[in-house]
Amino acid sequence: MSRNRALAVYVNHFISWDTNLCIHINRYSTNYVIATFFKMISRLGDGWFWYAMMLAAFIVKGWEAVIPLITVILVSSLGLAIYKVLKVKTVRPRPYQVHQVIVLGERPLDVFSFPSGHTLQAVLFTATLGGYFPELLPLMLPFAMLVALSRMVLGLHYPTDVLVGGAIGYGLSLWAPSIYYVVESSLPGL
Repeated sequence: MSRNRALAVYVNHFISWDTNLCIHINRYSTNYVIATFFKMISRLGDGWFWYAMMLAAFIVKGWEAVIPLITVILVSSLGLAIYKVLKVKTVRPRPYQVHQVIVLGERPLDVFSFPSGHTLQAVLFTATLGGYFPELLPLMLPFAMLVALSRMVLGLHYPTDVLVGGAIGYGLSLWAPSIYYVVESSLPGL
């Protein structure tokens, strides 16, 4: 078997796995209680939960939280920019648009599937904000996992969209110390 043919077979198996897992996870959306729960998680993952976590950090830590919060906002903005570029460059259709068996459980915020911006931001916020305020991690960790799962349950993303979104979010969180240093240097009075 030629190398190209072997690669094509591997890629087809991988795409099949991705699609089958997506279909399997999406089947849970036929249960009203499960679908309603994950719609709520998805809507909170639009930003509201993360804004609440940032507010909680500020309430608990006061002005000590300002530089970490500015850092989180900057890293999140970088994540948003990368996400938007990837969406328009990859133009991967959402699962419900391609597979009739997939039930759409929530309206998408944009047209394309890859990567999952909700998961990217959930992992980014959990890793970055949680690094500065570890007392928030018991709330953020399970919520981030539920956000990632919600994207598949609701038929909006394939597992690979979610995995890559999470990897990008985590990778960007590793830049937080450098960005923190720049912010701290720029705002010496805080």
